[in-house]
Amino acid sequence: MTRKLGIEEELLLFDPETRAVVPAAPRVLKEFREHGHGRLRARAATDELDHELFRHQLETRTDPTTDAADALAQLVAARRTAGEAARAAGLAAGACATVPLAGEQSVVTSNDRYRDMVERYGEVARTGGTCGMHVHIDIDSDEEGVGIIDRISPWLPTLLAVSSNSPFVDGRDSGYSSWRAQVWARWPSAGPTEAFGSADGYRSVTQALLDYGAARDVGMLYFDARLSVAQPTVEIRLCDVCTDPLEAIALAALIRALVETAARDWADDRPVPRWRAEALRACQWRASRFGTSERLVHPTERELRPAREVLEALIRAVEPALREAGDLDRTAGLLEYAIGDNGAARQRSAFERSGSIEAVVDDVILRTETSWLVHDTAPGEGLGSVHG
Repeated sequence: MTRKLGIEEELLLFDPETRAVVPAAPRVLKEFREHGHGRLRARAATDELDHELFRHQLETRTDPTTDAADALAQLVAARRTAGEAARAAGLAAGACATVPLAGEQSVVTSNDRYRDMVERYGEVARTGGTCGMHVHIDIDSDEEGVGIIDRISPWLPTLLAVSSNSPFVDGRDSGYSSWRAQVWARWPSAGPTEAFGSADGYRSVTQALLDYGAARDVGMLYFDARLSVAQPTVEIRLCDVCTDPLEAIALAALIRALVETAARDWADDRPVPRWRAEALRACQWRASRFGTSERLVHPTERELRPAREVLEALIRAVEPALREAGDLDRTAGLLEYAIGDNGAARQRSAFERSGSIEAVVDDVILRTETSWLVHDTAPGEGLGSVHG
């Protein structure tokens, strides 16, 4: 049986005139609650928007589904909901993983938990207003989930490289394809993990981090892959939010196949590849630094190989699961538009054409909003691309 998947995305709220982010989530959410339901067409997406740590962010989510085409329709509908509510408030929503332009100090959402996070973790929390994509895949038990997490860790940097969509920060090029990954790594509970071995091992590490103060609660376990707090799922959290929904869904489908393949390996009691945490961090750093424009660490060869070769190896490794879910063609498309032309590359192209960070923001907003039209179809209908 095909596993269900669900997607959470974080979006930025921009001022279309200044291109700076605006701490206006309460205003946008008020607009949505008072007027959004009546104006928007009924869609399959979870018809809600939510706040995030900072007021310049919104969160959207899809309902669990086994059909990737349905997930795409939901994701687009959720983005349209966010975008129309933002436009009604005089703003624009954009799928970009870091804030490209420097602006006023981030404003924390009025929430006791968020305020406590900032008080406890200081500057780490105050600079944490980045936007990611979290993919949930259902599991049968915590034991299966930990068996999956232990086996997929070496492949996760490849997913980060493909999704990288955050080269600019504070008005300059960071030199990284995913600067978000570097910002996120500052949290003491974030990043890649060595093998836990069992659900008890996972719980033991969790309790240690809570005891040491590295996380105030289980919701702050920011592992690249973790057991979800509220759902019976494995949650993969390291991807940048993608501007193009096709990339987001292709990555989600690839993640589902990776999870399914790892679950079968766990059920067959196949050994877990042993990696030091230091080596996994180096793999992730390289993916964050170069994205798909340079060589990545090949998880089975354990040496640097071209990004295309590593992504091809991942697709081959999970091909049976992709075929069973009907997702092989969808994920194969990543080879066509993610190698050398992912979100980070397109942001840099926009800057090279104009010499302006403002133009980068304009491009992100345009691509985000154009995707409502290009992909705004019912499940199973033809799907285009916003590239170009």
